[in-house]
Amino acid sequence: MTKITAAITAVGGYVPQFVLTNKMLEEMVDTNDEWITTRTGIKERRVLKKEEGEGSSYLAIQAAKQLMEKRNLDPLEIDLVIVATATPDSMVASTAAFVASQIGAVNAFAYDLLAACSSFLFGMSTAASYIESGRYKKVLLIGADKMSSIIDYTDRTTCIIFGDGAGAVLFEPNTEGLGLQDEYLRADGGGRQFLGMEGGGSLMPATEQTVKDKKHFIFQDGKTVFKFAVSNMADVAERIMKRNNLSDTDVSWLVPHQANKRIIDATANRMGLDQSKVLMNIQRYGNTTSATLPLLLSDYEDKLKKGDNLVFAAFGGGFTWGSIYLKWAY
Repeated sequence: MTKITAAITAVGGYVPQFVLTNKMLEEMVDTNDEWITTRTGIKERRVLKKEEGEGSSYLAIQAAKQLMEKRNLDPLEIDLVIVATATPDSMVASTAAFVASQIGAVNAFAYDLLAACSSFLFGMSTAASYIESGRYKKVLLIGADKMSSIIDYTDRTTCIIFGDGAGAVLFEPNTEGLGLQDEYLRADGGGRQFLGMEGGGSLMPATEQTVKDKKHFIFQDGKTVFKFAVSNMADVAERIMKRNNLSDTDVSWLVPHQANKRIIDATANRMGLDQSKVLMNIQRYGNTTSATLPLLLSDYEDKLKKGDNLVFAAFGGGFTWGSIYLKWAY
């Protein structure tokens, strides 16, 4: 019996029109373009304005529509829609369910997946498992975040980093041995004291005081997060290579979470990869959280060739992190 693997067969992406540059941030907080660029690699990021749409669902819908149009995909054929996001439209009703309805995927079931910046990476594992089970043929995985909705634009430690965006991929069965090959995913719950958002959940419901105290904005202990991210992203990427007997020449592309250029560089160095093999768009979008990985695939789609070995790596709040080895299918 031929083994079924789960392959990515189509991609789509979307970023809002409004561009928030480093120069503009200089007028908002005590920072400057050189400081931001040197420490993060970010030059600008996109922000979803109200006239474009309301929440993360808008971003997800646009990315999904682009994918379906490029692939000429009938939404009625989609079996499952997963929206990986840290900023759902609301805390109860599933953003994915709304997205599925809006794109016409009325035969699909749908749900959200939240693992901070690792959400899309974990979603890849989930989507692939559904395909490999043989029960489903088309799984639409979308990474979408409106980070501007939880950013304090008077806090220079966070407002320089994050942007809004979305990316989508379609997983389908493959019998050529392409698609997802291996994964190594981890979590450490102690990390939430260093990166997260205190207000809005069951632990700290919204009150007048929590709003006054800015508990509904993201916070991070930059030095601690940077240290953990550098170590763990590099470790898991190297582990995936060793476990699958991949040398630096075997790896076609590193697809890293776009949190900080120095973290990306450290991961590539540990893997022994030349910078020419590292996909990067952080300079244009900043950290779009769940959207970074699929946006990379969307931006670099024309460079990816059938059979290419891709190594994905991500690190997120919580803490969550991991790496996935995937063979490109088209």
